[in-house]
Amino acid sequence: MIQVDGLTKRYAHTVAVDHVSFSVEKGQIVGFLGPNGAGKTTTMRMLTCFMPPSDGTASIAGFDVVKQPLEVKKRIGYLPETPPVYPDMEVGEYLQFVARIKGVPEKEVLQRSQEAAAKCFVKDVWSKLIGKLSKGYRQRVGLAQAIIHNPEVLILDEPTSGFDPKQILETRDLIKSLAGAHTIVLSTHILQEVKAMCESLVIINKGKIATSGTMEDLTRRNGAVMEVSVPEGALGAEDLSAPFSSLEGVNGVTATNDGGLWRIDVDTVTSEDLRPKLAQIVLGKGWNLYRLDSAAVSLDELFLSLTTLSAEEVKQ
Repeated sequence: MIQVDGLTKRYAHTVAVDHVSFSVEKGQIVGFLGPNGAGKTTTMRMLTCFMPPSDGTASIAGFDVVKQPLEVKKRIGYLPETPPVYPDMEVGEYLQFVARIKGVPEKEVLQRSQEAAAKCFVKDVWSKLIGKLSKGYRQRVGLAQAIIHNPEVLILDEPTSGFDPKQILETRDLIKSLAGAHTIVLSTHILQEVKAMCESLVIINKGKIATSGTMEDLTRRNGAVMEVSVPEGALGAEDLSAPFSSLEGVNGVTATNDGGLWRIDVDTVTSEDLRPKLAQIVLGKGWNLYRLDSAAVSLDELFLSLTTLSAEEVKQ
């Protein structure tokens, strides 16, 4: 549904987005994750034909964002970081205005506007001036305008900005309910948003893609901590650690005495499940194995490790 290849945006001597490539399948919710200033909003603006790329290509529903921008715009709903609302218009008036701009048939304008207002929880302020609304309400009106024409693709840039906890939960439920019928790209720097809504993610840092894939695949791919427990009388901490440290893909080993057992934490940097090899080591030493478990790297740990790299270390 969305295909991005080598997308680049330069401003004089600054490269804001540097050869970004990723794809999104139909019906998916994909988190576009990165710290502030990573290039998320610039990428979104190129995908929505708000600005042209300096290099590379991108297509949405088979239409090129540079060569066929009008066809792309017909198929997308876009909520930018600052909602495109008019403060001197009433909510209902504004939504009907947007519906007409987006080509909704006149006989359906009122119905579609009311449906979008209901979905985004702004029907109770239908007759209020947008300029009198709180930031959270304005954000929800912006989300309503993005879905009013029932687009194939939704591109949402920080959609819960300014929301209170109740509004955040309601909006998450709304976005998840739209998956399947819509393909959704959710740009954010809030990890909790990604965990709650997204099936897969793309992490961008310093204008480059650091990694991408499903949540489970990414956390597994980037290593895990294996926990091995053996009896206290086996050996000392150093002697216990040595056999595991020699395994390929092991980054470090720590052994601690834990209530009559030695707990050995084996930090791995490989997607391979090392538990069979760890078990062979334990049994080969003649030790009793009390515990063998694995904990994948958390999304928080993955995000921090990838976004604190230097520019030279970020993956091409």
